[in-house]
Amino acid sequence: MEQQGRPLRADAQRTVRAILEAAERTLGKNPAASMEEIAEAAGVARTTVHRRFASRDALVDAMTRWAAQQFHAAVLAARPDSTPPLVALYQATANVLRVKIGWEFAMSRSSSDPDVERIHAEVREVCARLLNRARDAGLLRADADLEWARRSYYALIHEAMRDGSEGGDADALATLVVDTLLHGVGAGPSGLTGTVSP
Repeated sequence: MEQQGRPLRADAQRTVRAILEAAERTLGKNPAASMEEIAEAAGVARTTVHRRFASRDALVDAMTRWAAQQFHAAVLAARPDSTPPLVALYQATANVLRVKIGWEFAMSRSSSDPDVERIHAEVREVCARLLNRARDAGLLRADADLEWARRSYYALIHEAMRDGSEGGDADALATLVVDTLLHGVGAGPSGLTGTVSP
């Protein structure tokens, strides 16, 4: 963990992590919570929070960056370029859901931080490669539009995250997301032919 480009000592890293986690819990319940409330939740003095983060905005930016890093690590932990595509797709989904559920406030923030934008761009590229591998393995139709599949997959994860925030199990939700992505909810054969009339 680094702050303003400088590596932090282990004890300082633990303090920063405690503040970030307390900020996620506190701001998730009350987005208007003060730095003092966050400090209390973290079990540190308000001056400690201000010493680490110059302002509330700086703290929120750090939370967003930290959550993005956890998101990236969660995807890579599934080894999406080497694990069998179905296994990687399930594991990446479960890992991502855990991060998104645990860091819902931070993950919902838009950010202009170039590091955060780079991380999300890298994750999109990894996802595109994994879906391409899934298509090559016959898990997706040969004519599947992979960009549409990626956007649909992201939307399914977003909906599953809302269930997870209400106590849903990440593994069960990941199974539901992957099953819906690969098989949909229709009872008929996959693919539509001809014109669908009302």
